[in-house]
Amino acid sequence: MTQPVYDRIALIGLGLIASSMAHAIRRGNLAGEITGYARSEATRETARRINLCDRIFDTAADAVEDADLVVLCVPVGAMGPVMEEIAPKLKPGATVSDVGSVKRHVIEAVQPHIPQGVHFVPAHPLAGTEHSGPEAGFAELYDNRWCLLVPVEGTDPDAVERLRTLWEGMGANVDEMDADHHDLVLAVTSHAPHLIAYTMVGVADDLRRVTDSEVIKYSAAGFRDFTRIAASDPTMWRDVFLTNKDATLEILGRFTEELFALQRAIRTGDGEHLHDYFTRTRAIRRGIIEAGQDTAAPNFGRGTKS
Repeated sequence: MTQPVYDRIALIGLGLIASSMAHAIRRGNLAGEITGYARSEATRETARRINLCDRIFDTAADAVEDADLVVLCVPVGAMGPVMEEIAPKLKPGATVSDVGSVKRHVIEAVQPHIPQGVHFVPAHPLAGTEHSGPEAGFAELYDNRWCLLVPVEGTDPDAVERLRTLWEGMGANVDEMDADHHDLVLAVTSHAPHLIAYTMVGVADDLRRVTDSEVIKYSAAGFRDFTRIAASDPTMWRDVFLTNKDATLEILGRFTEELFALQRAIRTGDGEHLHDYFTRTRAIRRGIIEAGQDTAAPNFGRGTKS
């Protein structure tokens, strides 16, 4: 059995990401103890009922006491206030990390509250499903997925390496990235696609010529995938768009230009342009499969958990 990476890990926020972390940490024997906190009493009770953590606390400050690693698993808009609340209880030498899909805003909100002698290593696991809550988690969520570490200037390399070891122990591939570059990359690979999915589902809802029963009954795979993405947690995604505004707007601007070009090709009957475009985009899908980030199996390789 492997030695724990941290004696005590505190998970602040107990949704899909944190609950999957708890299962993966236990699977790999990566912590001596896991403590947890959620803002909602109902969520805390659910977490206690399923024994998600070794101990669930009623305040975030109590949950982080004596923890070697604290992971902020709350919506990015809440990270600053939560960090301010827990700061006085952090022990010297502890590491604070997060799982937010926006990094520049998180750094600006959290870093001012990091006490002297406490390490701060922002992180972002590129994994998830449309489900949320403490019962949605499963240990395999991070297997062969990427977790990006975004160390701030002057971070202790040993603290970064220790966090890398934890994520690798949970099954993830780990890389490091600058915060601004991270936010631009995620605007392309995650944030803009989510906004487009929300929009497409909203358009279908607005089309009075298509009844609700037809939208549901005749959903083809493309629309089904839009609805799966659009079912994601609304609070989390509201905060993502408000805190990664510039990068998301830049990518949406480029998307709009591409969309206009495709509209023009359809209107003018330019089949060559459409075929070339679809050939190029098809190659990206093959690249994702070759990189091991999905499979070519039916249903996009998703199992029952995702």
